[in-house]
Amino acid sequence: MSNHDTPLLLGASPGEALVHCVFIHGRTQSPEDMVEQVISRLKVPGVAFVLPRARGNSWYDARATDVLTDRTRKQLEQSIAYVRQLVGDLSGAKDHARPLLIGGFSQGACLSIEYAMRHGPWNGALASLTGCRVGTPDCDRPFADLDRLPAYLTGSDKDPWIPVDAFAQAAAALARARAKLHCDVLPDRSHEVSATEIAQFETMLRGLSHQSWW
Repeated sequence: MSNHDTPLLLGASPGEALVHCVFIHGRTQSPEDMVEQVISRLKVPGVAFVLPRARGNSWYDARATDVLTDRTRKQLEQSIAYVRQLVGDLSGAKDHARPLLIGGFSQGACLSIEYAMRHGPWNGALASLTGCRVGTPDCDRPFADLDRLPAYLTGSDKDPWIPVDAFAQAAAALARARAKLHCDVLPDRSHEVSATEIAQFETMLRGLSHQSWW
């Protein structure tokens, strides 16, 4: 926990929530940015939101599509360990029956995929809004059996940070990992979270709250 800062907690209390949601911000962003751009647009009751906060506002220094270096691997593992601790704090004192959605935007979306490839599956779902795997196809990267974990992955042909080819490679990796995958490619969408993505994210949370997703 010491490598990053105190998360922002919103919504229902974890003990009373129907669903837990850990949503990770992007590079140079903050939990407050995610509230403005994503969380405030969701109309789903009974969700306990945990918004992790990266020290220095970034989870690792490199671009997601750069070759993995020792420095990037170390930063990535520290960030994943921080998220894992937050997840443990949510469920550790409770039972594990409440569904958990782990997701993020941009660099946070990439981090959520890497979390899943190390610690998945879990009772819940993955939502990677504009994400890909960190590193290149030639890099040695963890690979989990996600055993039908519901996963939502989005991208755009015009996104300046996550090339559509990297999005497609992530989709293929999640498919090989046996995720129950839904993908949206949003032509001409800039580096933002669109209404289409918000609607699907909201549908996922509602479904999880009724134990019916998808």
